[in-house]
Amino acid sequence: MRIEQIYTGCLAQGAYYIESNGEVAIIDPLRETQQYVDKAAKENAKIKYIFETHFHADFVSGHVDLAKKTGAKIIFGPGAETEYDIHSAKDNEEFKLGNIIIKVLHTPGHTLESSTFLLIDKHGKEHAIFSGDTLFLGDVGRPDLAIKSDLTKEDLAAMLFDSLRKKIMTLPDDIIVYPAHGAGSACGKNLSKETIGVLGEQKKTNYALRADMSKDEFVKEVLTGIAPAPQYFAKNAMMNKSGYDAFETVLKKGDTPLTPEEFELVANNEDALVLDVRTEKEFVEAHIPNSIFIGINGGFAPWVGALITDLKQPIILITPKGREKETVTRLSRVGYDNTLGYLEGGIEAWKKAGKDIETINSISAQEFYGHSKNESINVLDVRKDGEYKSEYLEGDFVQHFALDFINENMHHIDKDKKYYIHCAGGYRSVIAISILKARGFDNLIDIAGGFAAIKNSGLPVTNYICPSTL
Repeated sequence: MRIEQIYTGCLAQGAYYIESNGEVAIIDPLRETQQYVDKAAKENAKIKYIFETHFHADFVSGHVDLAKKTGAKIIFGPGAETEYDIHSAKDNEEFKLGNIIIKVLHTPGHTLESSTFLLIDKHGKEHAIFSGDTLFLGDVGRPDLAIKSDLTKEDLAAMLFDSLRKKIMTLPDDIIVYPAHGAGSACGKNLSKETIGVLGEQKKTNYALRADMSKDEFVKEVLTGIAPAPQYFAKNAMMNKSGYDAFETVLKKGDTPLTPEEFELVANNEDALVLDVRTEKEFVEAHIPNSIFIGINGGFAPWVGALITDLKQPIILITPKGREKETVTRLSRVGYDNTLGYLEGGIEAWKKAGKDIETINSISAQEFYGHSKNESINVLDVRKDGEYKSEYLEGDFVQHFALDFINENMHHIDKDKKYYIHCAGGYRSVIAISILKARGFDNLIDIAGGFAAIKNSGLPVTNYICPSTL
């Protein structure tokens, strides 16, 4: 028996490759599935099953493509309904894989069809659980993402309480826990940086598994502090439920080199969004007018999902050389399948063609300190709510809203005013400025190094929790 976790940092997501006696099961596969096919072929094994722990909201799974390539059966938990062929398993149904058994434990709560897959080894020992978003290390899945459910989040949280206590906590302490996500995922609020654990340790340390916790206490604690779900979550869940275009088709269309002239024509004729994924420093120094920056080296896919509201939006790319396919791939992981090509030769080719470029005025925290002493200033802090409430720049000249919700909140700032914009370290502030510039805000200044640099500049900060200034 072999178990391999295939972890993707950008999504904080774990897919699983399980092989026993020449038969393979894949759990929660990534959108690009050839890697699983190649791995099985190398081991002279056959992919027999594709298990989905639930309808994922934070990424588009590769189950549909993988089933078409291999003939493997897609297995969901009880009650799952799709527009493609699946096996909707019964609670406690068992699937033989080589010398082992994978048993379906229906664990509703995160979503109605959510299931945990229990691996029983060749000796009949309960060896591991693949817990999806039912149980994380340090947390449990948020119960507010069910698709078109008549149930409230409180109802689902109560279901999750029962699932954990009746199906998970009754298992042996030495069971290995393989969750679907780790720290950085928006599917929970308190996830560990570890990606593999042991159930006994979770019983001791995970707040949601306290033995003395009542159902009412659980519901309250699980629902407290959950940020609003990113706008793309429901759309990705529907793609996972209804199906999608083949990944290879999406990649071929997106991995198309465009000359500056072709690039400009596509931008104008297709109303395409120009997405620049280089570093924030490179974008600050030179970028195409009205382009949006979301750097590939940051939390790229989740930020795209949070900020580009239309999954069908035509997109053309400015990428670092050699990272064109990677960018198209990572966009497809969150359902952005309408990439139409990239600028061949990058920004240098654009300049050589005599096309217009723009820059961002970026200053140091020390320069900002000097400006704050000599002029009336307006500051926009685009960190997350929790970051802002823990510590922020003092003064009634500071406005705050999280970058995640810039599209909903930009009407709160004035196009006629000058704004100094900062985040924690500089990545998000440049994203914010690029979006605001594309919407007609011209007088924007980036504070390089963000709040970390501001704290060292001598300007007063406070950690008093206060309401948003909006």
